[in-house]
Amino acid sequence: MSPTAIEPSVNLRVSDLAPHAVQSEIRAMSVACDAVGGINMAQGVCDTDPPLPVVTAALEAIQHGHNIYTRAEGIASLREGVARKFAAFNGLDVDPQTEVLVTSGATGGLNAALMALLNPGDECIVFEPFYGYHLATLRSQRVVPVIVPLEAPDWAMDVERLRAAITPKTRAIILNSPSNPSGKVVSAAELEAIAAVALEHDLFVFTDEMYEYFIYDGERHRSIASLPGMAERTITISGFSKTFSVTGWRLGYVAASARWAPAIAYFHDLIYVCAPSPLQHGAAAGLLELPMSFYEEMALEYQGKRDMTCAALRRAGLTPSVPAGAYYILADVSGVPGADAKAKARKLLAETGVAAVAGSAFFGSDREGRNRGENLLRFCFAKKEADLVEACRRLEGWQG
Repeated sequence: MSPTAIEPSVNLRVSDLAPHAVQSEIRAMSVACDAVGGINMAQGVCDTDPPLPVVTAALEAIQHGHNIYTRAEGIASLREGVARKFAAFNGLDVDPQTEVLVTSGATGGLNAALMALLNPGDECIVFEPFYGYHLATLRSQRVVPVIVPLEAPDWAMDVERLRAAITPKTRAIILNSPSNPSGKVVSAAELEAIAAVALEHDLFVFTDEMYEYFIYDGERHRSIASLPGMAERTITISGFSKTFSVTGWRLGYVAASARWAPAIAYFHDLIYVCAPSPLQHGAAAGLLELPMSFYEEMALEYQGKRDMTCAALRRAGLTPSVPAGAYYILADVSGVPGADAKAKARKLLAETGVAAVAGSAFFGSDREGRNRGENLLRFCFAKKEADLVEACRRLEGWQG
């Protein structure tokens, strides 16, 4: 008997979002790098070793039975440690019982916060170059990203351009400092200007401060929530992935007014239930036991890695924009053959075995379809020393 023909269905179809969703270029380049056994400077995996107290406490937590759900907001010792850290480092006074939430990565924190506070059709300001996951998360919730370009080479903000982007539908601004991918550290004057706009137009500010300890050349981190009038409207998001080199643990945290925290906790519980229980104990031990010198020495170590990588890029003819923070470098790759940044990244990978990410992943296209990132690649220098030295050697030996 011949099989019955299946009639086309009007109900069995992907969502309206799905046809426009593609694998991130960061992950695509990681896959391409693995295929050739290359050195991955594409993804911010931070493959250095975690601090011993963090690992030891996590293993002990597993052995002692901390393997079941925690309360939705996270374990008490970690929330208390986060609150102490906010007070000492960020100048924020937050209640660990009502204003701190442990999340499944900073990405999970942002996702839950957006679900809790914004509606489909709302507009959110995003500064360019942007972290692609921020843009994709907004779109996944039918929030409309409105891009405000920053100006190279220092990625300076034009406050009038910011003001011009505000419409009656604007509900929020997303801020990322130090920035992925540019390494920009938002200045005190720029923070004050953003705060003034947020207060004037009654906007939320979602601030991703994941790289707050990766600051170079005497710069310092500033949290916008510490400015007058901003604590009530700011959702401060950070995490342990980068600082403790545990990107696979998926541990982040959020500080928000007690007015908003329960709604954020609800949506985080709905999607993730809770962050991994034993790993929370590891992070809590890190906050308690690691001295401030740990963070200071880490910044000095990464500044050295930055300088080594920038020097190698210059010698290869790939002019870097030197970052003031984070652990990424945007480099001018105009001299690399290829029709666009994706092609240039794959050309460089094929000839050097070093993977970078197309700059176009961090920029939007203008009305003519032009993308400011087509002659840029992003290099991540959060690598073990031997791997980074080898990557720099390969880049220096490249003959474009």
